[in-house]
Amino acid sequence: MVALRRAFTYALTRAGFATLLGLIAFHPTGGAMAQLATAALVAQPVSLPDMALGPADAPVTITEYSSMSCPHCAAFGENVFPMLRTKYIDTGKVRFVFREFPLDIKAAAASMLARCVANGDAEKFFGTVQLLFQQQQMLMAQTNVTLRVIGKQAGMSEQAVESCGRDQTLLDKLAADQRFAHEVIRVDSTPTFFVNGERLKGAMSFEELEQAIKPLLKE
Repeated sequence: MVALRRAFTYALTRAGFATLLGLIAFHPTGGAMAQLATAALVAQPVSLPDMALGPADAPVTITEYSSMSCPHCAAFGENVFPMLRTKYIDTGKVRFVFREFPLDIKAAAASMLARCVANGDAEKFFGTVQLLFQQQQMLMAQTNVTLRVIGKQAGMSEQAVESCGRDQTLLDKLAADQRFAHEVIRVDSTPTFFVNGERLKGAMSFEELEQAIKPLLKE
């Protein structure tokens, strides 16, 4: 964990984002144009491929920026997301994109494990995220033990879990995406949602999220 912490800190402070950050200069301000510009920035993954559920042509896209150490994120995953999936994602009305925004090194390690378990499979990714949220208190108290247990449940050996945690390329990409989210589209807390480009910050109930979804389905 010490080596991972140092690497994470280094990755978050690396330069090299001049091109991406230059997009800010072309970001319109105010009204619908600003929302369209934000939606365009949010729509495309930066370094890591998106983990998403629901059809790509769904009329509504919800992108969540989440940290595995965030209690409100865990509450959303446990209490709101299952209803959202049943009513809107599985019926083809919503595409849901999960973006990692780790608030600390423990969250970063958990996000890396979810990526390693999934190996590009969105269902495996969301299943692992659900397990990590369910074990959030243990994850914070005994990070390495919890990661090994969840990795084992997913069929990974202890060595594979450790190798995942030392994957510098994966860590760099995670940090790059977080920095882009923070500096370009101004994500500064979790959870932060974008519903077709409209920013919604903080804990949300199913009813609150549904209020944002329904008008977009009538367009």
